[in-house]
Amino acid sequence: MCFSAEANFVAAGAIGLVGLATLRKVSAVPAVLFAATPLLFALHQLTEGFVWLGLDGRIRPEARDHFVFLFVLYAQGVLPLLMPLAVYLMEPPGRRRLLIGGLTAVGGALCVYTLYGVIAFPTTARVEHHSIVYDNAATSWLSVAAAYVLATCGALVLSWHRVVMGFGILNFVGVAVTLIVRGYAFTSVWCHYAAVLSVLIFWQFHKGHIDLRDPNSRALTA
Repeated sequence: MCFSAEANFVAAGAIGLVGLATLRKVSAVPAVLFAATPLLFALHQLTEGFVWLGLDGRIRPEARDHFVFLFVLYAQGVLPLLMPLAVYLMEPPGRRRLLIGGLTAVGGALCVYTLYGVIAFPTTARVEHHSIVYDNAATSWLSVAAAYVLATCGALVLSWHRVVMGFGILNFVGVAVTLIVRGYAFTSVWCHYAAVLSVLIFWQFHKGHIDLRDPNSRALTA
């Protein structure tokens, strides 16, 4: 997130309330993980709020480093596994589900690699142009970034559910714009964008557009 700890905390609170409301709209167990996305993003934004506090000198450096570890682990490790897995659980049997399963495996491998990276190598955080820049020697490779985008956004775009596909396309747009505008702080800025965008998931569950028994039936008529 840009600007300040307070901005992160406000975003975390607002998105967290939407996340709780989203979970109340879920009627099928396989959709729970996808519906939990806004709440998990809210917790992630909360974590970065404490990173800001550390960079501002308002909490101890040791505490700041723990929050940096948690933020990067979720952003670069957990998220590329969580998103394809959440989509995979909702997909009907077929070729798309197999492809998404493959991307879930890619995300799982990336999660393990990122865990190794943040444990074996120090992760630094600094403020640049009102954004936080995270650096880790193991995860700052183009190949890692490509696998990350493929797993995180690719599964969404491949989904049989058109509303999920639309969410994925918007995330791809966010990736492109973030790389152009603030590529130096990609992890922080894109995660904030994705967190705000995840509010759309509440609307889709509220309107009943995500129906596991009959994908796209209400999405096409609403």
